[in-house]
Amino acid sequence: MKPTILLLTLTTAFLVQRGALAATYYVDCELGDDAGEGGVDDPWQTLQFAVNNINDGDTIIVRPGLCQGCRIGESGAPGAGRKTLRAEPGVTIVELGTANRHESHIEVELFGGTVSHWIIEGFELTGAPRSGVDLRGTSDITVRYCYVHNNGRTGIFTAFSDDAVIEYNESAFNGEHGVYTSNSGDRPLIRGNLLHHNASAGVHMNGDRRFTPGDGVITGATVEQNEIWENGMAGASAINCDGVSDSMFRNNLLYENHASGISLYAIDGSEGSSRNQVYNNTIVMAEGSRWVFNMPRSRGNISDPVGNKIKNNILYTPRTDRGSILIYQPDIEGFESDYNVVVDRFSANGGRSIINLSTWQSLGYDRNSLIASPTELFENPNVADFHLRQGSPAIDSGTAVPVLIDLDGVARPQGPGWDIGAYEFISGK
Repeated sequence: MKPTILLLTLTTAFLVQRGALAATYYVDCELGDDAGEGGVDDPWQTLQFAVNNINDGDTIIVRPGLCQGCRIGESGAPGAGRKTLRAEPGVTIVELGTANRHESHIEVELFGGTVSHWIIEGFELTGAPRSGVDLRGTSDITVRYCYVHNNGRTGIFTAFSDDAVIEYNESAFNGEHGVYTSNSGDRPLIRGNLLHHNASAGVHMNGDRRFTPGDGVITGATVEQNEIWENGMAGASAINCDGVSDSMFRNNLLYENHASGISLYAIDGSEGSSRNQVYNNTIVMAEGSRWVFNMPRSRGNISDPVGNKIKNNILYTPRTDRGSILIYQPDIEGFESDYNVVVDRFSANGGRSIINLSTWQSLGYDRNSLIASPTELFENPNVADFHLRQGSPAIDSGTAVPVLIDLDGVARPQGPGWDIGAYEFISGK
């Protein structure tokens, strides 16, 4: 049933790249038949049969209807050889498949090996006891344009997974996190997602030093252009980083989250989250929430966070007994915070006491930062429009950082200087 690999003989025989022979197969979960050929007129019935019976570079198109999940255990190939599992609009996975082992709807795992080079695209996944999408022991897997909601634990979960791309999904109303990358999987890209109304974090990242193989640190992550709101009623920050280092967090909009905004720390990771760049995020906290940016001392015999740089962010909380930035001690190696919009409250001793901006500046931090309210800054914060208004004090008040577009994809800078926050102001728009 799989297409034959074509052999050409010149002076020696060699394989033609599978990308040149890529085929498209079809699945109809309600009307198909796995005894068919998987063509337009005789689609297969189950996702599991389909993912088991395609070759490198092939695409599976799933027609609208209610489906069982599947477990992907065979790799594709790099580049044009990546395999694709794509849903047409109206496909909903509502129950586990026969090969699922983790109570998640789409699972990617080989058990003892690595599964690589797949694209999973366009599915609605709901009602799984654990996760909508569950990647374990993978490399180069992309999950995009999925709506993952009302699952027992996490919307999209990864473990020991390098180079995962999680982009342009909506993950909401899940029992734990919206997106959870764990077990020291390096270089995840978490981009353009809508993450809301999850019980815990919007994005949770955990190095997990207790589990092998792995070094207990997630490195090289990029978390950008996500909108994250109304998470954390059960605790956990909107972006929660336990043992996450040498990573970039930029152009994210976080609002009405109920725990902290961004936290860099270590409980389970093998080092405090260090040497990260937190640039051009807009963070507006809910009433009763915790600190906007939180960098506490590590727990156990683990190094504390060092070398983090916090610039061009809007860090607002309405809570008068919490503030913009909490750090564990006044002098931290390599820590930089400047060119932010803040409230007049900080802590340099892990939250035991609060100091004002002037005292905070005497420690060497935020000397070019400013205080402003949401009504001064934004077009209409009452309806969650956090674009900068005409005359906003955040316009041209930032500094040059490696953020060349904004949350809307607008080029930075538009004026003589960088704007602060996730949105660049466009004059005359």
